[in-house]
Amino acid sequence: MSSPYVDLDRPPLAAAGLRSTLVRPGRLVADLRVVAETGSTNADVRALAVVGAPEGTLVTTDYQSAGRGRLLREWTSPPRSGLMFSLLLRPVEVPAQHWPWLPLLTGCAVVEAVESVAGVRLRLKWPNDVLLDDRKLCGILLERVETPTGSAAVVGVGLNVTTTAAELPGTHATSLRLAGATTTDRATLLVAVVRTLEALYAAWRTGADDPRDLSHDLHGGLRAAYRARCATVGRDVRVQLAPDRWLEGRAMDVDEGGRLVVRTTDGDHALGAGDVVHVR
Repeated sequence: MSSPYVDLDRPPLAAAGLRSTLVRPGRLVADLRVVAETGSTNADVRALAVVGAPEGTLVTTDYQSAGRGRLLREWTSPPRSGLMFSLLLRPVEVPAQHWPWLPLLTGCAVVEAVESVAGVRLRLKWPNDVLLDDRKLCGILLERVETPTGSAAVVGVGLNVTTTAAELPGTHATSLRLAGATTTDRATLLVAVVRTLEALYAAWRTGADDPRDLSHDLHGGLRAAYRARCATVGRDVRVQLAPDRWLEGRAMDVDEGGRLVVRTTDGDHALGAGDVVHVR
């Protein structure tokens, strides 16, 4: 009997098993769609949100042909080599000024979950990258969308799992396989990340997890958790604010609004967005 997929080391995601595990009454994931190929999971979830999809709608795929990251950068990887998914969130009770914490919260969830199941040590690069050995392992993209039932957020995650060195875009990136992770099973990783994200998101949206509170651990203060994991704070950085505008200085903190505080010769600057380069 022939195999249903070409690469035995890269099996497709099994929709039925994932649904039985993740889609349960009272849990965050309300609808799980597993597709063999799509242009962009973020675009798919955004379109579903516009026609009234509920919070917890999740789309994951074996191959994303038109994925993108921040600043509209193209993001692709070979079929079944990465974990790519997007999740619809509707935190209507959370003030809009706190929504920028969602990609940082997602980064914390990725770090905790992947470290727990894959046996690697990860760090966060502000605002939306997960690093392994100071190289990019995972990117996170947050998009706000207006829907008939109010504002919503689409959170996208792209994690390099079995990508080889030859398949990566350069030496600045890495994968779990290259790091010798204890598991590269994408279903295991998806379940771990989603469950951890669900717990952190529930605490954040109910106010139990106040980003201004520095007194708790990963399951208490989100700001404290992020700062403890952040490889950017304490480093010299160059931040691209526009195509022809850069800011150079020392990253001092992540403030209560999720902004990176960079100290330069003319004072402190709180940045809500920007492309950060760690200066060695």
